[in-house]
Parts: sequence; structure tokens; C-alpha cells
Amino acid sequence: MLKHALLPLVAATAILGSTLAAGAQTSSMSSSAMSSSAMSSMGEHGMPEGQMGADGSAYTGAPDLQAAVSLVVAGGPIGQFSITKAITALAGAATANAEVAKLTKQYGAAKVTSFVTVQNFAVDDAVKQATAAGVKFPAPALKGGALAKRVTVLGLQNGTYYEGVMLDHLVSHAIHEAVMVDIDKKFGAAADANYHRIADQAHLDLAHALGVTTVKLAAYH
Repeated sequence: MLKHALLPLVAATAILGSTLAAGAQTSSMSSSAMSSSAMSSMGEHGMPEGQMGADGSAYTGAPDLQAAVSLVVAGGPIGQFSITKAITALAGAATANAEVAKLTKQYGAAKVTSFVTVQNFAVDDAVKQATAAGVKFPAPALKGGALAKRVTVLGLQNGTYYEGVMLDHLVSHAIHEAVMVDIDKKFGAAADANYHRIADQAHLDLAHALGVTTVKLAAYH
């Protein structure tokens, strides 16, 4: 949710000051470029499959519910997740603002706005699906840098960060995949792929900012 986070997780607080509204972004990103034909030509959820995309190799073990609930609360309230709020809580306003500025320069304001919109939806949808499935979350106990590092480490395979791997660890592979289907339906496959691409870069940047400089960047970024 958070398939699924920092880091489900990272990228954008200065975006709050952007003149682009999430709604305007959604409409600009949901055209023929995000059609089902685009998804089929690009592979799963608009991306190449496996480690050529942003999903890596699927993790099908038990999810880390402590990391999941702590991330949700950091960007809460529940049902109204804000990645901008979560990133500020995880790394501080200065780091969050610097990262948003860096990502905006790298990808453009429209794509960063889309990333924020889709990330927020993904977390809320994952919580909704987990609750419906009867998942019982523990009381949140992780905060700040400790939570940021935990979420980022959950996304690593052979030292490389993959957003999909992180989501598998946070909410389970089944819920992660269900959320991706909902994203494709609501925003289109291209927006789904954009979310993964920027999340890969943002998590790497966050890890390096927190001193975990051994984390490598996925090919899909």
C-alpha cells in the first residue's frame, strides 16, 4: 500500500505548493497514452515484467504489518493518506522539500503530481482491501528514520530497490496486485508505471540521504 510504500516511499512535500492540482494531473495522464493497448505493449501494469520493471521478483511470504501500519499512520489519518505528510514525518521537511525539487527537475511537475496522486490512492486502497480481508494490524511503533530505513530495506533484492517488492512485504503480494489492478482501472497503466518509476528513484534518494548508500537503483526509473 505504502507494492505497497516510503518509500512506498518517497516524494513530495513541496508539491503542496505546486499550482498543479491532482485532478488536473489525473486528466492529463489518463488519455490514450494510458490505454489498455499501451499496457499490453509495455507488459504488466505498463512496465516490463520482473527486474526489468519496478516489481522485481515477487515476495509471497508474510507481510511486515508493523512497517505497514506505521507508514499509514505517518501519512494519516487512515483513509486519507498523504505521501507528502509521510515523507516529512520520515525524513524531515528539509529533506522532503529537497527531494521533491530534485524529482520535479528530473521528471517534470506533472509526473511528480501524478506520482503523489497514485501513491496516496494506493495506500488507501491497500488499507481498505486489507481491512476487508480481516487483516489485524498491530499498534504502530516505528517512526522517522527507523521507519524510512525499514520500508526501504523491505524493497531490496540483491541490493537494488524495487517498489513492487516493498509493496509485497508491506501488504502481501495478493493485495499488492489487487491494488495495481485498481490503479490501472482508475488512472491507467501509464500512471501506474510512472508511480513505480518515481518511487524507485525516490526511495534510492531517501536511502542515500539517510546514509544507506549501498542501495542500488533499479533499471526502471
